[in-house]
Amino acid sequence: MKKNIAIVAGGDQSEVVVSLKSAEGLKTFIDSSEYNLFIVILEKNNWRIRLENGEEYPLDRNDFSTEINGKKLTFDCVYNTIHGIPGEDGRLQGYLDMIRLPYTSSGVLASSVTFNKFFCNTYLKAFGIKSAESMMLRKGMSVRPEEVIERVGLPCFIKPNAGGSSFGVTKAVQSSDIAPAIEKAFQESDEIIIEAFIKGTEVTNGIYKTLEREVIMPVTEVVPKNEYFDFEAKYTPGMAEEITPARISDELTRKIQKLTSAIYSILGCKGIVRVDYIISDKTIYLLEVNTTPGMTLTSFIPQQIRAMEVPIADVFTEIIEDSIARNQAI
Repeated sequence: MKKNIAIVAGGDQSEVVVSLKSAEGLKTFIDSSEYNLFIVILEKNNWRIRLENGEEYPLDRNDFSTEINGKKLTFDCVYNTIHGIPGEDGRLQGYLDMIRLPYTSSGVLASSVTFNKFFCNTYLKAFGIKSAESMMLRKGMSVRPEEVIERVGLPCFIKPNAGGSSFGVTKAVQSSDIAPAIEKAFQESDEIIIEAFIKGTEVTNGIYKTLEREVIMPVTEVVPKNEYFDFEAKYTPGMAEEITPARISDELTRKIQKLTSAIYSILGCKGIVRVDYIISDKTIYLLEVNTTPGMTLTSFIPQQIRAMEVPIADVFTEIIEDSIARNQAI
Protein backbone atom coordinates (compact mmCIF):
# COMPACT_ATOMS: atom_id res chain seq x y z
CA MET A 1 0.00 0.00 0.00
CA LYS A 2 1.28 3.47 -0.89
CA LYS A 3 2.25 5.68 2.03
CA ASN A 4 0.63 9.07 2.55
CA ILE A 5 3.13 11.93 2.58
CA ALA A 6 2.21 15.43 3.76
CA ILE A 7 4.31 18.06 1.99
CA VAL A 8 4.00 20.80 4.59
CA ALA A 9 4.39 24.41 3.46
CA GLY A 10 3.28 27.89 4.48
CA GLY A 11 4.46 29.45 7.71
CA ASP A 12 4.04 32.73 9.56
CA GLN A 13 6.68 34.90 7.85
CA SER A 14 7.32 36.57 4.50
CA GLU A 15 8.88 33.38 3.18
CA VAL A 16 5.48 31.73 2.79
CA VAL A 17 5.47 32.44 -0.97
CA VAL A 18 8.81 30.63 -1.39
CA SER A 19 7.65 27.74 0.80
CA LEU A 20 4.57 27.16 -1.37
CA LYS A 21 6.80 27.08 -4.47
CA SER A 22 9.05 24.54 -2.73
CA ALA A 23 6.01 22.36 -2.03
CA GLU A 24 5.08 22.38 -5.71
CA GLY A 25 8.67 21.50 -6.58
CA LEU A 26 8.72 18.59 -4.13
CA LYS A 27 5.49 17.26 -5.57
CA THR A 28 7.31 16.83 -8.90
CA PHE A 29 10.48 15.40 -7.29
CA ILE A 30 8.95 12.75 -4.99
CA ASP A 31 7.95 9.48 -6.65
CA SER A 32 4.15 9.52 -6.93
CA SER A 33 4.16 5.84 -7.89
CA GLU A 34 5.51 5.09 -4.39
CA TYR A 35 3.63 7.69 -2.34
CA ASN A 36 0.31 9.52 -2.17
CA LEU A 37 1.33 13.18 -2.04
CA PHE A 38 -0.70 15.91 -0.33
CA ILE A 39 0.16 19.57 0.12
CA VAL A 40 -0.63 20.73 3.65
CA ILE A 41 -0.58 24.45 4.38
CA LEU A 42 0.09 25.81 7.86
CA GLU A 43 -0.62 29.51 8.21
CA LYS A 44 -1.01 30.80 11.78
CA ASN A 45 -4.31 29.27 13.00
CA ASN A 46 -5.35 27.99 9.57
CA TRP A 47 -4.00 24.45 9.08
CA ARG A 48 -5.47 22.80 6.02
CA ILE A 49 -4.92 20.30 3.24
CA ARG A 50 -5.28 21.48 -0.34
CA LEU A 51 -6.31 18.92 -2.96
CA GLU A 52 -5.45 18.95 -6.66
CA ASN A 53 -8.89 20.35 -7.52
CA GLY A 54 -8.35 23.29 -5.16
CA GLU A 55 -10.67 22.01 -2.43
CA GLU A 56 -9.39 22.56 1.10
CA TYR A 57 -10.10 20.64 4.30
CA PRO A 58 -9.12 21.61 7.86
CA LEU A 59 -6.50 19.58 9.72
CA ASP A 60 -7.20 18.12 13.16
CA ARG A 61 -4.20 19.20 15.26
CA ASN A 62 -4.75 16.37 17.73
CA ASP A 63 -3.24 13.85 15.29
CA PHE A 64 -2.49 15.83 12.10
CA SER A 65 -5.36 14.21 10.23
CA THR A 66 -8.30 15.36 8.14
CA GLU A 67 -11.61 13.97 6.98
CA ILE A 68 -12.49 13.90 3.29
CA ASN A 69 -15.88 12.63 2.14
CA GLY A 70 -16.43 10.86 5.44
CA LYS A 71 -13.04 9.10 5.41
CA LYS A 72 -10.21 9.91 7.79
CA LEU A 73 -6.86 10.66 6.16
CA THR A 74 -3.68 10.23 8.21
CA PHE A 75 -0.04 10.54 7.17
CA ASP A 76 2.96 8.25 7.34
CA CYS A 77 5.52 11.06 7.11
CA VAL A 78 5.77 14.85 6.88
CA TYR A 79 8.09 16.41 4.34
CA ASN A 80 8.73 19.76 5.98
CA THR A 81 9.38 22.60 3.54
CA ILE A 82 8.36 25.60 5.65
CA HIS A 83 11.00 28.34 5.43
CA GLY A 84 10.75 30.27 8.67
CA ILE A 85 8.39 29.98 11.64
CA PRO A 86 7.07 27.41 12.64
CA GLY A 87 8.78 24.83 10.42
CA GLU A 88 12.40 25.96 10.50
CA ASP A 89 12.75 27.03 14.13
CA GLY A 90 11.82 23.76 15.87
CA ARG A 91 8.20 24.50 16.82
CA LEU A 92 6.65 22.17 14.26
CA GLN A 93 9.25 19.52 15.06
CA GLY A 94 8.32 19.57 18.75
CA TYR A 95 4.65 19.10 17.89
CA LEU A 96 5.40 16.22 15.49
CA ASP A 97 7.65 14.57 18.09
CA MET A 98 4.80 14.70 20.62
CA ILE A 99 2.35 12.95 18.28
CA ARG A 100 5.12 10.59 17.06
CA LEU A 101 4.73 11.48 13.38
CA PRO A 102 7.94 11.08 11.31
CA TYR A 103 9.29 14.18 9.56
CA THR A 104 12.17 14.79 7.20
CA SER A 105 13.91 17.82 8.69
CA SER A 106 16.25 18.33 11.63
CA GLY A 107 14.88 17.99 15.14
CA VAL A 108 13.95 20.63 17.71
CA LEU A 109 17.42 21.53 18.95
CA ALA A 110 19.24 21.65 15.60
CA SER A 111 16.37 23.59 14.03
CA SER A 112 16.16 26.19 16.79
CA VAL A 113 19.93 26.67 16.92
CA THR A 114 20.39 27.07 13.16
CA PHE A 115 17.37 29.36 12.85
CA ASN A 116 19.16 31.87 15.09
CA LYS A 117 22.04 32.84 12.81
CA PHE A 118 23.99 34.76 15.44
CA PHE A 119 23.73 32.00 18.03
CA CYS A 120 24.56 29.26 15.51
CA ASN A 121 27.66 30.97 14.11
CA THR A 122 28.86 31.97 17.58
CA TYR A 123 28.39 28.38 18.80
CA LEU A 124 30.25 26.91 15.83
CA LYS A 125 33.19 29.28 16.39
CA ALA A 126 33.97 27.18 19.46
CA PHE A 127 34.70 24.31 17.05
CA GLY A 128 37.12 26.41 14.99
CA ILE A 129 34.62 27.30 12.26
CA LYS A 130 35.20 30.84 11.00
CA SER A 131 32.45 33.38 10.36
CA ALA A 132 32.24 37.15 9.94
CA GLU A 133 32.53 39.54 12.86
CA SER A 134 28.98 40.32 13.98
CA MET A 135 26.73 41.81 16.64
CA MET A 136 23.11 41.15 17.59
CA LEU A 137 20.31 43.52 18.62
CA ARG A 138 16.91 42.74 20.11
CA LYS A 139 13.90 45.03 19.85
CA GLY A 140 14.22 47.75 22.45
CA MET A 141 18.01 47.83 22.16
CA SER A 142 19.71 50.63 20.29
CA VAL A 143 23.12 51.21 18.82
CA ARG A 144 24.82 54.27 17.39
CA PRO A 145 26.16 54.04 13.84
CA GLU A 146 29.61 54.84 15.23
CA GLU A 147 29.46 51.72 17.42
CA VAL A 148 28.50 49.56 14.44
CA ILE A 149 31.37 50.91 12.38
CA GLU A 150 33.80 50.35 15.24
CA ARG A 151 32.65 46.75 15.81
CA VAL A 152 32.08 45.41 12.30
CA GLY A 153 33.13 48.16 9.90
CA LEU A 154 31.66 49.25 6.58
CA PRO A 155 30.22 47.95 4.41
CA CYS A 156 28.17 45.59 6.55
CA PHE A 157 25.00 43.51 6.24
CA ILE A 158 22.04 44.24 8.50
CA LYS A 159 19.44 41.48 8.46
CA PRO A 160 16.88 39.55 10.52
CA ASN A 161 18.55 37.12 12.89
CA ALA A 162 15.76 34.60 12.32
CA GLY A 163 14.58 34.33 8.75
CA GLY A 164 15.73 33.70 5.23
CA SER A 165 15.22 34.31 1.51
CA SER A 166 16.92 37.72 2.00
CA PHE A 167 13.77 39.41 3.33
CA GLY A 168 14.69 42.50 5.34
CA VAL A 169 18.37 42.43 4.34
CA THR A 170 20.34 45.62 3.61
CA LYS A 171 23.95 46.15 2.67
CA ALA A 172 24.95 49.33 4.52
CA VAL A 173 27.79 51.14 2.76
CA GLN A 174 27.77 54.42 4.69
CA SER A 175 26.88 55.58 8.17
CA SER A 176 23.51 57.02 7.11
CA ASP A 177 22.40 53.58 5.83
CA ILE A 178 22.59 51.94 9.25
CA ALA A 179 19.51 53.30 11.09
CA PRO A 180 16.99 52.67 8.24
CA ALA A 181 18.50 49.24 7.65
CA ILE A 182 18.01 48.33 11.31
CA GLU A 183 14.38 49.51 11.16
CA LYS A 184 13.79 47.43 8.00
CA ALA A 185 15.29 44.28 9.53
CA PHE A 186 13.18 44.65 12.68
CA GLN A 187 10.05 44.45 10.50
CA GLU A 188 10.94 40.79 9.84
CA SER A 189 12.31 39.67 13.19
CA ASP A 190 12.51 40.70 16.86
CA GLU A 191 16.27 40.13 16.66
CA ILE A 192 18.65 41.40 14.02
CA ILE A 193 22.25 40.66 13.18
CA ILE A 194 24.81 43.18 11.96
CA GLU A 195 27.58 41.37 10.15
CA ALA A 196 30.86 42.46 8.60
CA PHE A 197 31.05 42.31 4.82
CA ILE A 198 33.55 39.77 3.50
CA LYS A 199 34.56 40.17 -0.13
CA GLY A 200 34.99 36.83 -1.85
CA THR A 201 33.37 33.94 -3.70
CA GLU A 202 30.02 32.77 -2.37
CA VAL A 203 29.36 29.02 -2.48
CA THR A 204 26.79 26.62 -1.10
CA ASN A 205 26.88 22.91 -0.36
CA GLY A 206 24.09 20.38 0.27
CA ILE A 207 24.32 17.26 2.40
CA TYR A 208 22.26 14.52 4.01
CA LYS A 209 23.09 11.64 6.29
CA THR A 210 20.86 8.60 6.77
CA LEU A 211 21.20 5.68 9.16
CA GLU A 212 23.09 3.93 6.34
CA ARG A 213 25.30 6.52 4.64
CA GLU A 214 26.45 10.10 4.07
CA VAL A 215 25.87 12.00 0.82
CA ILE A 216 27.77 15.26 0.34
CA MET A 217 26.63 17.05 -2.79
CA PRO A 218 28.71 19.08 -5.25
CA VAL A 219 29.55 22.68 -4.33
CA THR A 220 27.67 25.45 -6.17
CA GLU A 221 29.21 28.85 -6.89
CA VAL A 222 26.88 31.84 -6.72
CA VAL A 223 27.57 34.90 -8.89
CA PRO A 224 24.79 37.49 -8.40
CA LYS A 225 24.26 40.28 -10.92
CA ASN A 226 23.10 42.53 -8.10
CA GLU A 227 25.49 43.84 -5.47
CA TYR A 228 24.85 40.73 -3.37
CA PHE A 229 22.62 37.61 -3.41
CA ASP A 230 19.37 39.37 -2.48
CA PHE A 231 15.75 38.24 -2.93
CA GLU A 232 15.67 39.41 -6.56
CA ALA A 233 18.90 37.57 -7.36
CA LYS A 234 17.62 34.41 -5.67
CA TYR A 235 14.23 34.18 -7.33
CA THR A 236 14.40 36.13 -10.60
CA PRO A 237 15.65 34.11 -13.58
CA GLY A 238 18.86 35.52 -15.02
CA MET A 239 19.70 37.65 -11.96
CA ALA A 240 22.36 35.25 -10.70
CA GLU A 241 24.70 32.73 -12.23
CA GLU A 242 24.72 29.46 -10.30
CA ILE A 243 27.59 27.20 -11.31
CA THR A 244 27.73 23.53 -10.26
CA PRO A 245 30.39 22.36 -9.65
CA ALA A 246 31.93 25.59 -8.40
CA ARG A 247 34.95 27.02 -10.20
CA ILE A 248 37.28 26.44 -7.26
CA SER A 249 40.20 24.10 -6.72
CA ASP A 250 39.71 20.44 -5.85
CA GLU A 251 41.44 21.14 -2.54
CA LEU A 252 39.00 23.91 -1.61
CA THR A 253 36.07 21.74 -2.70
CA ARG A 254 37.21 18.92 -0.41
CA LYS A 255 37.70 21.35 2.49
CA ILE A 256 34.19 22.78 2.06
CA GLN A 257 32.60 19.33 1.85
CA LYS A 258 34.52 18.16 4.92
CA LEU A 259 33.40 21.30 6.77
CA THR A 260 29.78 20.77 5.72
CA SER A 261 29.90 17.21 7.07
CA ALA A 262 31.41 18.39 10.36
CA ILE A 263 28.80 21.16 10.81
CA TYR A 264 25.98 18.67 10.10
CA SER A 265 27.30 16.30 12.78
CA ILE A 266 28.12 18.99 15.37
CA LEU A 267 24.59 20.38 15.16
CA GLY A 268 22.93 16.94 15.00
CA CYS A 269 21.08 17.69 11.78
CA LYS A 270 18.73 15.35 9.92
CA GLY A 271 17.41 15.30 6.37
CA ILE A 272 18.75 17.53 3.60
CA VAL A 273 20.68 20.56 4.82
CA ARG A 274 22.41 23.32 2.85
CA VAL A 275 25.39 25.27 4.21
CA ASP A 276 26.39 28.63 2.71
CA TYR A 277 29.94 29.98 2.75
CA ILE A 278 32.10 32.77 1.41
CA ILE A 279 35.70 32.12 0.37
CA SER A 280 38.12 35.01 0.86
CA ASP A 281 41.86 34.56 0.24
CA LYS A 282 41.39 30.77 0.38
CA THR A 283 39.84 31.06 3.84
CA ILE A 284 36.34 29.57 4.23
CA TYR A 285 33.84 31.59 6.26
CA LEU A 286 30.45 30.19 7.28
CA LEU A 287 27.47 32.33 6.30
CA GLU A 288 24.56 30.23 7.53
CA VAL A 289 23.07 26.76 7.88
CA ASN A 290 19.70 26.06 6.20
CA THR A 291 17.78 23.09 7.62
CA THR A 292 14.80 23.48 5.27
CA PRO A 293 16.48 24.62 2.04
CA GLY A 294 14.47 25.74 -0.96
CA MET A 295 13.09 23.00 -3.19
CA THR A 296 11.79 24.90 -6.21
CA LEU A 297 12.71 23.62 -9.65
CA THR A 298 15.68 26.00 -9.78
CA SER A 299 16.81 25.80 -6.13
CA PHE A 300 20.37 24.85 -5.22
CA ILE A 301 19.64 21.37 -3.83
CA PRO A 302 17.82 20.08 -6.95
CA GLN A 303 20.66 21.54 -9.04
CA GLN A 304 23.26 19.70 -6.97
CA ILE A 305 21.31 16.43 -7.12
CA ARG A 306 21.15 16.71 -10.90
CA ALA A 307 24.91 17.34 -10.97
CA MET A 308 25.40 14.07 -9.05
CA GLU A 309 23.63 12.35 -11.97
CA VAL A 310 21.33 10.32 -9.75
CA PRO A 311 17.53 10.13 -10.11
CA ILE A 312 16.11 12.95 -8.00
CA ALA A 313 13.16 10.79 -6.91
CA ASP A 314 15.59 8.24 -5.41
CA VAL A 315 17.08 10.91 -3.14
CA PHE A 316 13.72 11.94 -1.72
CA THR A 317 12.63 8.32 -1.32
CA GLU A 318 15.79 7.75 0.71
CA ILE A 319 15.09 10.78 2.89
CA ILE A 320 11.46 9.79 3.53
CA GLU A 321 12.22 6.14 4.29
CA ASP A 322 15.10 7.10 6.59
CA SER A 323 12.80 9.45 8.52
CA ILE A 324 10.23 6.69 8.98
CA ALA A 325 12.91 4.20 10.04
CA ARG A 326 14.34 6.60 12.61
CA ASN A 327 10.88 7.17 14.09
CA GLN A 328 10.23 3.45 14.36
CA ALA A 329 13.56 2.96 16.13
CA ILE A 330 12.66 5.33 18.98
